[in-house]
Amino acid sequence: MTSRRIRLLTVLMVAALGASGCSTLGRINPFNGKDGPKETASAGERISIVPADQKLEVAEALKGVDFALPTPTAIADWPLPGGTPEQSVENVDAAPNLSIVWKRDIGRGSGKGYFVTAPPIAAGGRIFTMDADASVTAHDAQSGAQVWRTNVRTGGKRDREAFGGGVAYANGKLYVSSGFREVVQLDAATGAIGWRTRTDQPIHAAPTVVDGRVMAVAIDNTLMTFDAATGAAGWTYQALSEPARILAASSPAVSGDSVVAAFGSGELVALRAQNGSDLWNAALSRTSQTSALSEIRDIPGRPVIYQGDVFAVSHSGVFAATDLRTGQSRWTLPVVGVTSPWAAGDVVYVVSRDGQLICASRESGQVYWIRDLNAGFKAKKRGGFFGIGGRAVQKPLWSSPILANNRLILAGATGQLISVNAKSGEIERRVNLGAPTIIGPIAAGNMIYLVSDTGQLIALR
Repeated sequence: MTSRRIRLLTVLMVAALGASGCSTLGRINPFNGKDGPKETASAGERISIVPADQKLEVAEALKGVDFALPTPTAIADWPLPGGTPEQSVENVDAAPNLSIVWKRDIGRGSGKGYFVTAPPIAAGGRIFTMDADASVTAHDAQSGAQVWRTNVRTGGKRDREAFGGGVAYANGKLYVSSGFREVVQLDAATGAIGWRTRTDQPIHAAPTVVDGRVMAVAIDNTLMTFDAATGAAGWTYQALSEPARILAASSPAVSGDSVVAAFGSGELVALRAQNGSDLWNAALSRTSQTSALSEIRDIPGRPVIYQGDVFAVSHSGVFAATDLRTGQSRWTLPVVGVTSPWAAGDVVYVVSRDGQLICASRESGQVYWIRDLNAGFKAKKRGGFFGIGGRAVQKPLWSSPILANNRLILAGATGQLISVNAKSGEIERRVNLGAPTIIGPIAAGNMIYLVSDTGQLIALR
């Protein structure tokens, strides 16, 4: 897996939505040349909620101050992309030794025109994955033995290079979204297809399934819902159109009758689950005068609902805590991110695009500590002539964290898994996974599972 493909998958490349919406490499453009983004929002359309002079730094008052974390608790299943409808799991009891016990092939890995983007899920003693070519596979959670494999890809010429999507579980069924413009129901026991419903646009993120309703965000910033039993389309919500976005996408979070969805426009929106009516809308937008990449306002990581607040981070440089009931901003930090935050106890953790792992107070947003996961990385250039010109090699990307036994577990484009002390921020251990891995880990039973960019399911105990 080359560094170029890692960048294509995440932050350095954007999809031009002004085309037909088909997810092909021909519609993915970098921020240079005549084929770059054709338009940007006017200054009056979005107001930055982060002061221009705000800096990310450790609060003097919190240096050396302790904070509370929940007691580690074992969980049997991880049925949704974020573990629960709120996409909040706290502190799991799993994989105390962090030793790799097996690796299994899940199908096609990332390559030219294909990208592994779906996080694994776990239910009923099985791990379910989706490869870069829309093959869904069930593996035994303990042994890794393959139970079944079903390809949900359609044969239409329009989407021959489609990618993305994901899997969710509810009541013995799997719900699969894909870049092939479909949502499909599978039997979790056999892989047999129950129903399939066509969509107007590709879906790059996994769905969320709650109370008989399947929810997924399409590439054109439409939140769609479907009846879990029949596949019949329900209400939809259309966010602002955006000409450029990240090639990852977000799954909605649900708490009670509130659905919180994040979009490529930088909008964080709360809706009523029953009918999709608006509750509030926040724009996590910050314009930088020094970086054209800040014009990508996408919130590609999942929003997290925890203790009455919503935590989300945008690519334009806003990490925010928002009151779930009112939509009022509680605090913001200037963090450029493409992953999902992790809230637990007194704190919330987030990883920035350039590899800073940040621990902040959940109440105030003040920072306890910052750990640079890319410390020692030296920027280089590829190509050029005698050091002139060429392309800068970006810092390695890191996955969303998981908190397990008071350790933050993250994987990276370096091919390493790292364990970080959740209280001090010290790196305690590194594990060589053997392949780039930027999809966040999950936990089930006594194990932690990851999917690598090369199409391997990796289990650690």
